[in-house]
Amino acid sequence: MNDEELLWRSSMVPKVKELPFKIQPKVAFMFLTKGPVLLSPLWELFFKGHEGFYSIYVHSHPSYNKSNIDESFIFHGRRIPSKEVEWGKVNMVEAEKRLLANALLDISNQRFVLLSEACIPLFNFSTIYTHLMNSTKNFVESYDQPGPSGRGRYRPRMSPTIKLPQWRKGSQWFQIDRDLAVEVVSDKTYLSIFQKYCKEWCCADEHYLPTFVSMRFMGRNSGRTLTWVDWSKGGAHPARFNRQDITKEFLKKLRNESSCEYNGKKTSICHLFARKFTPHALSRLLMFAPKVMQFNQ
Repeated sequence: MNDEELLWRSSMVPKVKELPFKIQPKVAFMFLTKGPVLLSPLWELFFKGHEGFYSIYVHSHPSYNKSNIDESFIFHGRRIPSKEVEWGKVNMVEAEKRLLANALLDISNQRFVLLSEACIPLFNFSTIYTHLMNSTKNFVESYDQPGPSGRGRYRPRMSPTIKLPQWRKGSQWFQIDRDLAVEVVSDKTYLSIFQKYCKEWCCADEHYLPTFVSMRFMGRNSGRTLTWVDWSKGGAHPARFNRQDITKEFLKKLRNESSCEYNGKKTSICHLFARKFTPHALSRLLMFAPKVMQFNQ
């Protein structure tokens, strides 16, 4: 299928909500990558023993789709037909929709998580699965930011469909339910505005979904992402973490040193994933994962 056919097919929703058969609800883990999933041994450890509760989809550069890349077996054959993606361009949003559309074709997928090759899980599979499945909200970060890197990226020609006070910013790394996923792949109105006008440092990936969800589905959204990232050093990209950065204390801090709301109650589990981790960090991540992240449970 081409993109138009794929989006059309994945947007179909049965009018009868109750399924006439039983399914095991799954979480779709969707990896938007440049090439291979470089931390795949960690993800293999994470997924081990939980077959039937997850699906995996990988959108990488087209040149990697048919290459013989040495990576964990769980990612073998999980690449979807893809197109080239450029940082900050609207084709990154199109790639996200392509991942969602492929994942929606499986009726068992009920939660959808967007990840990069630099992401890691902070908890074991059972904890993350339960947290996502039991949530009454979606997790799309969305906030109003004055200044050049927020409202300054708005294009006046987007009005009246999108007005400046409606313009939002947020992380592209989302965690959403099936209903919202269908709405995202079905949208042509807002995407076409971004395709026409969100160019030249507009950073569509940081604004399309936060704006779309804020305008249409704010009541179902938490306004935050479950993926931790460190912007404290400033610049256009978040901090990267190498081998020397990985300690038990650092991972424990990411897991619990926060406070947020989950299903109307306060919790210290505010992030289920984190980025950006380099392949050099893999050996120590594998060393600490069984005990700190409790991957063996």
